[in-house]
Amino acid sequence: MGDNTLRELVYGKGAHVDPVACIDDISAEIATRTVEGYPHSIWQIVEHMDYWMEYDLGKIAGENRSYPERAIESWPVHLNSTNEGGTADEAWNATTQRFTELLASLERLAGSDAAEMARVVHDVGSAKAPRKSTVQSMLWQITAHNSYHTGQIALLRRQAGAWPPERGGDTW
Repeated sequence: MGDNTLRELVYGKGAHVDPVACIDDISAEIATRTVEGYPHSIWQIVEHMDYWMEYDLGKIAGENRSYPERAIESWPVHLNSTNEGGTADEAWNATTQRFTELLASLERLAGSDAAEMARVVHDVGSAKAPRKSTVQSMLWQITAHNSYHTGQIALLRRQAGAWPPERGGDTW
């Protein structure tokens, strides 16, 4: 049941790289690096994806979450061990664990029956431009969003000399 293509794409099948493979074998040191001309680290990108997955999953669950007034609100400040407490490695591991758990939630939801996938979710946009969407459309949107940002992570890994991931990734 559910949308099998969507379930597969959550984990990067086909032309999409696996988002978990893209982050599970890099150190906190690499994850926190920034490069000249690009404002975000891998860590910040993962936290940004977590933000939107949590937002959409909350909306789907019926929570009354406020849409951010500005895009920057969905981006964390540069993260390091002082932001999270403990070591940078512990904080990075917590971030990657949350990311993995959120992806699993998306996959489970993508396996829902047709009625759940067609269910309408209200107030998913900003207060200035409220809109409604189906559960399935929201899942496709967040999966596309994740794919876009996973591509950025792949590029940053290449720049750091940390590509391909241990579990593999296209090198051409």
